[in-house]
Amino acid sequence: MKYIVLILLVVIAVGGSGGYLYYQDSQKKIAILTENNAKLEIAIKTSEEAIKSMQQDFAKVAEENKRINESYAEIRRQNNRLSSKLADMDLGLLAAEKPDSIDRAVNRGTVNALRCFELLSGAKLTEEEQNAPDGKTFNKECPWLWPGPSTERVSGEQSAEGN
Repeated sequence: MKYIVLILLVVIAVGGSGGYLYYQDSQKKIAILTENNAKLEIAIKTSEEAIKSMQQDFAKVAEENKRINESYAEIRRQNNRLSSKLADMDLGLLAAEKPDSIDRAVNRGTVNALRCFELLSGAKLTEEEQNAPDGKTFNKECPWLWPGPSTERVSGEQSAEGN
């Protein structure tokens, strides 16, 4: 019977030691898993913020792309109008019949076209351009740049009455 008690004590001691070691190991694993979970939550939050930022950027790009496509369509319409005007004229015949007239028209058109490039590059409107009653009076080569009755000007500045 002494041996049985001794064996039972050894079994209980070994079992208790094993349980203690298992408990210690489990606590270490729980601590590591808790730390990893905190890191994972931070990573998820960072990823969600990145996704939100990317969605906002995508929306901005889509909006800008739409604006560019609309501008491109307007440019195509302007080119088609100009092409139609030029197709209706026989410039060679007109130049032979009225060279001075054609010379003045070409020079005036060139000056107007260069002014269009200046305006598109951010040049300020002249007093005459600011007071133009319509797009054709503003500039025959690029009437679509006419700011109209709005206080906003091509260069983005406010007019005197808008301040």
